[in-house]
Amino acid sequence: MFWTFLSRSIRFSTIFLYGSTGEIITEKSGHLNLGVPGVMCIGAVGGCLGINAYLKTLGSAADMSAFGVVIIGILCALLAGALAGLLFSFFTVTLRCNQNVTGLTLTTFGAAFMKFMLGDLENSSSVVNLGTASRAFTQSMLPSEPSNWFEQLFLSYGVLVYLAIAIAIAAAIILKRTRTGLNLRAVGENPATADAAGISVGKYRYLSTILGCAIAALGGLFYIMDSLGGALEFTVDAYGWMAVALVIFSIWKPNWAILGSILFGALYIAPNYLLNLSFSEKEIIKLLPYIVTVLVLIITSIFGKRSVQPPAALGTTYFREER
Repeated sequence: MFWTFLSRSIRFSTIFLYGSTGEIITEKSGHLNLGVPGVMCIGAVGGCLGINAYLKTLGSAADMSAFGVVIIGILCALLAGALAGLLFSFFTVTLRCNQNVTGLTLTTFGAAFMKFMLGDLENSSSVVNLGTASRAFTQSMLPSEPSNWFEQLFLSYGVLVYLAIAIAIAAAIILKRTRTGLNLRAVGENPATADAAGISVGKYRYLSTILGCAIAALGGLFYIMDSLGGALEFTVDAYGWMAVALVIFSIWKPNWAILGSILFGALYIAPNYLLNLSFSEKEIIKLLPYIVTVLVLIITSIFGKRSVQPPAALGTTYFREER
C-alpha cells in the first residue's frame, strides 16, 4: 500500500511540476505570471484538439501510432502554451500592462476557454474517443504490471512523467551553470544594470515567458490524457494555483520543485487512503500544501537570506528611459 501511494503521488505530482517549472523560468526574468492556471487550460485544449485532428485522419483506432499521438499532443500543447506566453509578453513587456491584472485575466480566459472548447468537443458528433489515445500517454516502460517496489516506483509511469523531471533538472542546470541562465537571473534581479551591461531585457523576458508558458501547458495535457484518461469533464485551473504556490515552496529552484511537487501530490491524494474521514476533513488535508507554502514564505522572510528570496525585480515593469 505504501509503494502504491508513493507511486501515485509521483504520478499526480507531474501536473504541479510542469506548472511550477515553467513559472520559475518566467519569474527568474522578473515576470510574475499569475496566468499559469489559464495557460495549463489552454495547453490542454491545444493538445486535445491536435490529437483529435490526428485520430480523425485514421481509418480506425487500430491504425493509431502511439508515438504519433504523444508527439502531436506534446507539440500542439507546447504551441498553444507558447502562444499564450507570447500574448502575455506582448501586454506586459511591449504595452507595459500590469502583470498581476494581465495574469489573472489570462487565467479567467483560459479556464473558460477550456470549458467551452472541450465541452464542445465532447458533445461533437465528429469527436474521436480520446480515451483510446490516452493509453499512449499512460503506457509505462514495463511490459506487464510491476512485480516489485523498484519497478513500481521508477518504471511504471508514462512518458510525460519522465519528461517533466528531465525538464526540471535541465532548467536547474541551465539557470545555475550557463551564461544564458546568469543573464536571465541578472534581468530578474536588476534589469537596469543588465541593460547597461548589454543584455536585452525585453528579449529575455519574452523568451523566458514564452518558454515557461509552453512548459506549463504540458501540465494541462498531462491532466487530461494521463490523470483523467482522456475524459473532458474537468478543468485544470485549480491545480495551476497549486503550481504557483509550489514556486514559493521550492524557493524558485526547479530541482527542489521535483521534491516539492511529490509532497504536494502526496498531500492531495492522501485523503483517498485515509479511512473514516468526513468530506470536510478530507478538504482540510487538501489545503495543507497552501498552509505549508505560507509557512515557508514566513520562514524565508524571517531569515532574509538572498538565495531563498524571489528575484528582486519580480512583478515590476521595466522602463528603459528611467535607467
